[in-house]
Amino acid sequence: MHATELVLGLFVAVAALAYLASRLRLPYPIFLVIGGLTLGFIPNLPHVALDPGLVFLLFLPPILYHAALMTSWRDFKANIRPIGLLAFGLVLFTTALVGVAAHYWAGMAWGPAFVLGAIVSPPDAVAATAIMSRMRMPKRIIVVLEGESLVNDATALVAYRLAVAGVIAGSTFSAWQATWQFLYVAAGGIAVGLVVGVIVAWVRKRLDDDGIEGIVSLLTPYIAYLPAEHLGFSGVLSAVTVGIYMSRRLPTITASHTRLKLYAVWDTFIFLLNGLVFILIGLQLPVVLERIRDGSLRAAIGDALLISGIVIVLRILWVFPATYVPRRLFKSIAARDPAPPLGPVFVVAWTGLRGIVSLAAALALPVKLGDRFTPFPHRDQIIFITFVVILVTLVVQGLTLPAIIRWLKLGDDGVEEREETRARFEGVHAAMSRLDAMVLLGEAKPEAIEAVRSHLQQQARYLSSRLGDPGGVEEVELVCETQMQAEREALTAQQQMILKLRDDGVIGDEVLRRIQAELDHEESRLENA
Repeated sequence: MHATELVLGLFVAVAALAYLASRLRLPYPIFLVIGGLTLGFIPNLPHVALDPGLVFLLFLPPILYHAALMTSWRDFKANIRPIGLLAFGLVLFTTALVGVAAHYWAGMAWGPAFVLGAIVSPPDAVAATAIMSRMRMPKRIIVVLEGESLVNDATALVAYRLAVAGVIAGSTFSAWQATWQFLYVAAGGIAVGLVVGVIVAWVRKRLDDDGIEGIVSLLTPYIAYLPAEHLGFSGVLSAVTVGIYMSRRLPTITASHTRLKLYAVWDTFIFLLNGLVFILIGLQLPVVLERIRDGSLRAAIGDALLISGIVIVLRILWVFPATYVPRRLFKSIAARDPAPPLGPVFVVAWTGLRGIVSLAAALALPVKLGDRFTPFPHRDQIIFITFVVILVTLVVQGLTLPAIIRWLKLGDDGVEEREETRARFEGVHAAMSRLDAMVLLGEAKPEAIEAVRSHLQQQARYLSSRLGDPGGVEEVELVCETQMQAEREALTAQQQMILKLRDDGVIGDEVLRRIQAELDHEESRLENA
């Protein structure tokens, strides 16, 4: 089968399996993995061997960039302590203890054992958020899990790089060297991401062609990732940094019609990438099984299931003390951030699904050591165990997560809804104030703004009642040159107000994007009228 036909066939499979998943009400990432497993054993179909370099270059930068682009910086900062404990502490904790288990149980040498630990340490929140997006969940759970997924890949890949280098060189582990190396690559990756973000924002602000701006947008994660990797820094953190930076700048540097188009493009692009990622995971089983040449398959499965269980248990053992112990030790933390109930904490502890980064790292292991003659020790065993860990966590934890959420009776805490209502109310008031100012400056005619006046008054009364102020809003005489001008001025005032609320930390970026999208549609309607 030609490569082009194979890629097109995978796209068709992704669309078909995603449709079936929606009909069966199953999380599409898990269904795609199972579908890929099934397709992998169909006779006469070519085996699809996943190229690790393709994953790290083609898939990882845009997925991380888009996740960062959709992240609320305010919420990320507010939850930096739990995110850091998961993205740094838990990753290193898992790397160390999985390494110990692989050495004593699976019979690996210390070096390869720690390589395995680094590979399986980072959870992939794509599948988890795909599951939870169908359910109403407390916002903080989603913020913590998404924030963890933005950073933990960088921690795991640095630990992986150090462990592999140690095996190849035959050197011993140095905690000081590892700490310095991590700080170096992390700081360099963040710096490169900021520089790229400033440059891209400057360029996009001066573009007036939607097509060219779309190309620049799609290339941005690669522009950040590649220089960082070539300089020896973290390309992952570079892509994440430029995504967070651009999320803050986009509302002020892009036109409304451009934002509407690019959000739609990015949603489709990321869905296709995620779909390909999960179906490729499933398709790897025949390739992985071919690597198990020595020893019995039963023994290999036993080792892999044990490591899978350890990975799941370690996350639970880490999350509960990391949540409650700091609040016991430091009263300032407890006063600022009271201890959450056990239910949400257990959901975070159970959501440790592994994904494409782990599999790509395993497949990227060198075949030979530094002498180019000695095989990399336990390479096939590491790849097989990694695949089983991914499969077990995706299927077992992924399929049980909705039931656990329902059993714990976790629902939406209403935080985002309250923020959105307040932002809309402040936006309407800003629109009224703008039109009032036009009256004082003599820039208005009463007959031009009746429709705008009525619409804003109705919105203000409704939102006032939602905020607990049933008294409504005082009647304001709104006038303008023409009705269209009044609508434009009102939209401009609302845009400025929600940006101010975002910048002041009153609302998050998600609420900003939701309201801004509606205002963009209104502005587009006016432009086409």
